[in-house]
Amino acid sequence: MEKLRQRWGLTSNFQVILIIIVFSINGSFAAWVAKPLTEFIGLAKETTNPWIFWPIRIGLIFVIYQFTLPLVGFCFGQFKFFKAFSKKTLSRMGFKFLFKQDA
Repeated sequence: MEKLRQRWGLTSNFQVILIIIVFSINGSFAAWVAKPLTEFIGLAKETTNPWIFWPIRIGLIFVIYQFTLPLVGFCFGQFKFFKAFSKKTLSRMGFKFLFKQDA
């Protein structure tokens, strides 16, 4: 736990536990939200080729996960950490245009 505290720049083990909880809750939440979205765009597991369905579903879950992470983190009082985490991840994926550039 000490290595995570140092790596993430946290001040207590309680913060590490909260952050791990947020990661796990948000993963389930993103998968839950992705199901109706895949149905909305017309993809059903039963009628779509698995080679098409699963990459789209996993990609959707990943994008939803990144955008909802700060929201779920806010509910646990860790918004600042998760905003920076999501910004870093999305920037690495090529979504730098979403963030205001520092002058």
